[in-house]
Amino acid sequence: MTSHKTTQTMKPATAAKKLGVYLEATPAEFQEGVVTRSELNALQADPPQWLQELRRGGPHPRPVVAAKLGVSIAGLARGGVTEALTTEQIDALKQENPEWLQKERATQAEVRKEAVRIKEKHAERAERIEQSGS
Repeated sequence: MTSHKTTQTMKPATAAKKLGVYLEATPAEFQEGVVTRSELNALQADPPQWLQELRRGGPHPRPVVAAKLGVSIAGLARGGVTEALTTEQIDALKQENPEWLQKERATQAEVRKEAVRIKEKHAERAERIEQSGS
């Protein structure tokens, strides 16, 4: 009995998401093909020039834009940012620091603080359970 190992492939959109780049800004051959797991690993390990430039200057997909601005993706939408932005546009937004961005950053900071509080609470509860069980 022989086992046939099939090559795992993914759509270009999935590969672009894993690489953290905006699909529409990638080369046509990337957008039109399929990407194997080994090709993805090679792109991550030794990114070609086009990938390095996209990561550096954009346009960046919304999750990257949100991370660079320190807000959530929903916060971007509430601020009216629905399209991909370049690094230059992101820097300009940071410089301008509009009211919506200030509000969303404050909201995100509260969310992070609450996540830490909950994590600590769970850790304390687990510690108490562990101590009472021994």
